[in-house]
Amino acid sequence: MNFSRRRFLLSSAVVGGGVLIGYSATRPSRHRRANDELASNGENFVTSFLKIDADNTVTVYVPHSEMGQGVHTSLSMMAADELDANWELVNIEQAPATDLFANGDLVTGFAGELGAPSFLAPLISVSAVKIAELGNLQTTGGSSSVRFTGEHSMRYAGAAARQLLVTCAANRWQVPAEECSTALSHVHHSASGRSLSYGELAADAAQLEPTSEPVLKTRDQYTLMGKAISRNDIPAKVDGTAPYGIDANPEGMLYAAIRLAPVFGTKLVSVDAGDVLSRRGIKRIVELEDSVAVVADSYWRAKMALADVKSVFEESANDSVSSESIFEQFDASLASGDSDEDRELGDSEAAFESAADVIEANYRVPYLAHAPMEPMNCTVHLHEDGKAEVWTSTQDALGIKSRVASILGVSAADTTFHHSYVGGGFGRRLPFTWNVIDHAALIAKEFNVPVKTVLSREDDMQQDYYRPAVASNFRAAFDSSGLVRAWENRFTGPIQTPGASHIPYAIDNQSIRVVDGTTHVPIAAWRSVDHSQQTFFTESFIDEIAHRAGKNPYQFRMDLLKEHPRHQRVLQTAAEAAGYGRNLPEGHALGIAVQESFGSVVAEIAEVSMDTDNRPVVHKVTCAIDCGFAVNPDTAASQIESGIIFGLTAAMYGEIKIDGGRVANNNFPDYEMVRMATSPEIDVHILESDNTLGGFGEPATPPLAAAVTNAIYILTGERVRELPIKNHQFQRPSLAKV
Repeated sequence: MNFSRRRFLLSSAVVGGGVLIGYSATRPSRHRRANDELASNGENFVTSFLKIDADNTVTVYVPHSEMGQGVHTSLSMMAADELDANWELVNIEQAPATDLFANGDLVTGFAGELGAPSFLAPLISVSAVKIAELGNLQTTGGSSSVRFTGEHSMRYAGAAARQLLVTCAANRWQVPAEECSTALSHVHHSASGRSLSYGELAADAAQLEPTSEPVLKTRDQYTLMGKAISRNDIPAKVDGTAPYGIDANPEGMLYAAIRLAPVFGTKLVSVDAGDVLSRRGIKRIVELEDSVAVVADSYWRAKMALADVKSVFEESANDSVSSESIFEQFDASLASGDSDEDRELGDSEAAFESAADVIEANYRVPYLAHAPMEPMNCTVHLHEDGKAEVWTSTQDALGIKSRVASILGVSAADTTFHHSYVGGGFGRRLPFTWNVIDHAALIAKEFNVPVKTVLSREDDMQQDYYRPAVASNFRAAFDSSGLVRAWENRFTGPIQTPGASHIPYAIDNQSIRVVDGTTHVPIAAWRSVDHSQQTFFTESFIDEIAHRAGKNPYQFRMDLLKEHPRHQRVLQTAAEAAGYGRNLPEGHALGIAVQESFGSVVAEIAEVSMDTDNRPVVHKVTCAIDCGFAVNPDTAASQIESGIIFGLTAAMYGEIKIDGGRVANNNFPDYEMVRMATSPEIDVHILESDNTLGGFGEPATPPLAAAVTNAIYILTGERVRELPIKNHQFQRPSLAKV
């Protein structure tokens, strides 16, 4: 069974916790390193994330990558709010790739979500930062930035800095700190009418040790959090000046176009370059273990030359593998009975033996590509003096920096990483899912000038680390009164998140087991990870159960969610906003789905009709989310809208086909996307609660497919149990079930 990186982080934290120094012990002193390594004249790091200049400007160092999710602005808002900084005087900087900004909060946060026992919490907390440092984690993913780093680092950094500044002002004035207040980057003493700017106090504050347990604001005290504040990255993205990794253009740069082994895991056997090396601008043919590259003075010349290079790769036992044979393998594994426990509750076997009725259904989803808008690229320069530079768009700068340094045979300390905006990630730009990094470094080793390696759209489509294809089989048992008494689920792994086992419905007997779903196709996290598949499966099957029981799908869910008031609340909110139960336009139907993921609970209702060609049209998606609190509501709503469109693309069209052991898809013409003309109206409702902060970037994706296909069933009487929807031929709508 494949072992996800999140479970690795958890196990590492538990194993290492007894001997490693962690967050609470080391975080306060990090500002001293920051002052030594990063500060210039007149600058003072008061905490490791906050620098205050003599002119009273505050610079927030954000350790996460900006991928269009607005995280730079949101995290800075959290730090600045706790600091009581004047937002007009706040600058936002990408934190450099150094262990000063290793993301221990990621370890701590996911350990909790993966079900670490409460008695291990102190152990994990103590080791988290050191684990992140040793693992070179500066990761953006898992909808973790705001809810983990923001809540547990940025807010604490701001609050601790504010307390230091108050202490320094009180000492100067020889007054109790309790008599001082802060606002708009100043400390005030109302009794005497005196005030000092943060800039005037910063040098003194930097000499003190910040507390690891500062007093945080309550929600009623927020001045920035909860407000719609414009993102700092938008102006540059609008006028075209925003730098992305692919924009890197260091002096003397060459370009590499690369052909990787078409069948995953095979090696290069031979290369016939013909007359390619004699062409204008061509510098070299580089042969690697699993690929061949052409290096030239322009990418176009490299790409055109590569097309004429003949290469032979070794034959493989996987040469005959197809999408069809993979699912045949899955079916055989599911039928074998060889499975591992994911969740066992009650006695499902007995419930099925005494059942008055049993319903069964089998579901499938295909592999999916990440398809980020910015092509995969990496520029590397190995200098003659043994130092190196890296330019790329990544979700883990520190991890990439370390990886490139290791391949080049230089130290990480002698490697400079140049940050940029990220033109889409979705899990594709993590170190362990990004093959072009290795190749770029190996190619650059052959030169003493910068070399930019680019995967074309076709290359990336066929050389991705894909969302896994999964097969999932269900049974449910009813008693004589029509109540569902047992839930059985067998599905193919790997398990990357507990999306299958954590169904919220009050079903007394559950048996959820996983079988090995390993193939030769490389896989990785995809936006919402396992939730994207499992929610389609579970929310479709619970809908089938409701209809089999003759119950309204909405009320059926509400009755079974009696132990989950958050789910009931979001589902009720979405239903009321969508007008569930109202008289719909003729030929329209509403489908429902609800799911908890990444700390947020999301309910979605899709309004669907069938066009004259009997193809589904999604008119509107109503979404309600309980995320605890939205730091920046506009950004949150945008992320929800993005997640819905991402999920709709996957549901309607998404399918990576395997043929002859390789990916058959080539580019967007055969990997279709939802476009503006087919995008539905999206109505978002953000609910506040007392729950801890949840994510926004991913939770809206999982419910979408089931919401749409559940509506299609109402319209046509046909269950969509295999995605994408485009592969189905529907009959004329029957409104009998509306």
